[in-house]
Amino acid sequence: MAEPRTPGEVVARAARATDLADLDGAVSDCFACPRLVAWREEVARTRRAAFRDQEYWGRPVPGFGEPAARIAVLGLAPAAHGGNRTGRIFTGDRSGDVLFAALHRAGLANQPASVAVDDGLALRDTRIFSAVRCAPPDNKPTPAERDTCAPWLHREISLIRPTLRVVVALGAFAWAAWWPVLRHVYDVRPPSPRPAFGHGAHCSGTAAPELLGCYHVSQQNTFTGRLTPGMLDDVFARAKVLAGVD
Repeated sequence: MAEPRTPGEVVARAARATDLADLDGAVSDCFACPRLVAWREEVARTRRAAFRDQEYWGRPVPGFGEPAARIAVLGLAPAAHGGNRTGRIFTGDRSGDVLFAALHRAGLANQPASVAVDDGLALRDTRIFSAVRCAPPDNKPTPAERDTCAPWLHREISLIRPTLRVVVALGAFAWAAWWPVLRHVYDVRPPSPRPAFGHGAHCSGTAAPELLGCYHVSQQNTFTGRLTPGMLDDVFARAKVLAGVD
């Protein structure tokens, strides 16, 4: 199938995805945001010195994890030298080190680190994906890029909807990206005013998954102590209870 190169083509291709494998392949072939395409490919060409001998993925990064997930972890976007290098979300960077260690402590991952797509990592009852699928300059997607990428997120949620019970939003950007999902996937009007993001924030609805807020696992938060391992453990313990995961 043709690679999506416009917002309209993203909408059409996402809607045609028959399962997660089909969706992941379509996401990986997206070229709809010129600024993001240029950046991800430039990073893949120039590379960081520590990874100069590695071939970068340099494409959009699909979701990863259990197809029948009861817990979803929603991030902002792949890291330039993490997911954009390895081809798997939160893999090969410090943020991923923190996140997967926490998932391992919670019994939701079989190992505490993720360094490459072939490292044997497996998730239990959990799927991870981001609101924007390409690494953005300065980790800051534009509103137009967020909206262009949204159909991928909406289709991914719709495909795991039968089992999904809880969404953990990493940061305010992911928290805000959730509200359009309510309308597009669950046919539910988002709350007005929108609940404010905060670590430990909880938004509950009868027709859609529970939403939990968690500070992003960025170095800015973890190195300064704004987000501690204990705080992460509390969020995932709560997610497991709400999702009915033992």
